[in-house]
Amino acid sequence: MRRRLLSLSLLTGAAFAALATAAPRAEAFCGFYVGGAKSEMFNNATQVVLMRQGSTTVLSMQNNYQGPPEGFALIVPVPVVIRENQVKTLPRELFDKVDTLGAPRLVEYWEQDPCRPMYMEDRMYGVPAMSMESTDDAGAPPADYHVKIEAKFSVGEYDVVVLSAGESTGLDRWLRDNKYQIPKGAEPLLRPYVAAGTKFFVAKVNPKKVTFANGMATLSPLRFHYDSPEFTLPIRLGLANSKGTQDLIVNILAPQRYEVANYPNVAIPTNIVVRDSVRAHFAEFYAALFDQTVSKTKGAVVTEYSWDSGSCDPCPGPTLDSNDLATLGADVMTDTYQNANPYGVTLTRLHARYGKEVKDDLVFKAVTALEGGRGMPDDKGAMSMAVTADAGTNNFQGRYVILHPWTGAVTCESPVRGQWGGPPPQELADPATVGARQPKAATNLAFARRGSLNLTDAIAVDVPQVGLLSSGNATPLPRLRKGQGCACNTSLGAGAFGSAAGGAGLALFVLVVAGRRRRR
Repeated sequence: MRRRLLSLSLLTGAAFAALATAAPRAEAFCGFYVGGAKSEMFNNATQVVLMRQGSTTVLSMQNNYQGPPEGFALIVPVPVVIRENQVKTLPRELFDKVDTLGAPRLVEYWEQDPCRPMYMEDRMYGVPAMSMESTDDAGAPPADYHVKIEAKFSVGEYDVVVLSAGESTGLDRWLRDNKYQIPKGAEPLLRPYVAAGTKFFVAKVNPKKVTFANGMATLSPLRFHYDSPEFTLPIRLGLANSKGTQDLIVNILAPQRYEVANYPNVAIPTNIVVRDSVRAHFAEFYAALFDQTVSKTKGAVVTEYSWDSGSCDPCPGPTLDSNDLATLGADVMTDTYQNANPYGVTLTRLHARYGKEVKDDLVFKAVTALEGGRGMPDDKGAMSMAVTADAGTNNFQGRYVILHPWTGAVTCESPVRGQWGGPPPQELADPATVGARQPKAATNLAFARRGSLNLTDAIAVDVPQVGLLSSGNATPLPRLRKGQGCACNTSLGAGAFGSAAGGAGLALFVLVVAGRRRRR
């Protein structure tokens, strides 16, 4: 069974894509699904990109869902009424670009010929709508619902209605009476958002404009922006459809790095030397490492990446440029973002995995720069796994390394061992081989298989910060020194997922609904 992916997010959140075969359903989303005609909706992949500056938030989100093609909608709780000029659709390719840039990466280094001088270029080798008239204050359903239509318009394949509600029970009944089958237990989850005065952005899809493949719909990403002093991300509403554990990845684009303020924060262990076999199972390896990390800090939100959006080292894919930033929201920001140099914008990637025990939405807070996951192996093939939480520059990535010690002949009198760089000449002569050796990103992590990989057999060094010892069942790499270092635990708030969240503010809840309206 696949796990359903729920990607919650508040401003700049980030991106999930669908991966592997025989993958569990990912169950994560900023809201819940509603099926029409007693049908179930499954959110297989949601990608969110959030951009934040001052009190302005730009939310871009992409949804894939599995279910009947008749009538699909998503409902996003927002702090204010969203108008037509604040909404647009985006190209899907940009979400994949963000996901790849911030994803954990696998790289390879080869020990160079001990008898050949080492040049700098060797070391620097990058291993390698049904049309609807735009109307504000468009009217209200019957007063007994205590629901009001604040705005109505159309964009792309979406027909949008913005609702306000005086009672959660009224909103629940309005959706049901309009032939949307709300999940059982939804009303109590709606209640705190209604009580806080949250509006509901409802985007209904014209199924004739949507492509379905194997029962899954692919929708154009939606982007909208608003102002709110609080930077939060709602996750509780997604529990209405949850059947198990949920994955959430949040990518935040902002001048500084972000963590959550009301849950523990940890940095993923990085610069781990792994076995050659990991190349074929990188997503499974990383999912196992992530689970091990979270098991050591209950309820933790894991930082996987923090780097300037215009650079990376190594790069598993292209970096973001000024046009990308404008598409994701810089066009509505101040001069700090407009015509922006992407080197001044940090991409932070946060990853959480949780279940029914979660009690509070996520609250984000700007924090100091983070460094880790850099550098080359030393002359013994060891890499520093240290992470610095109060660094001068954001240069942190989850990086995992395959090392290839020199196995050729040593023909000189004074060989220099432990010089690491790119592939040997025989591999460079074959473009296909070189391409296969380029940095590999672990994307689509919500769909990575779990339980199929023995983590201790996959690592070539001990990882004491999460209690891992390299297995004696695997042959160790020659001359490798056990890795040392400590995990970076930068907990900013009390407790784990049961702690009280600060500020209900910007409640970004996405309720995806599918409904078939009864024909008159």
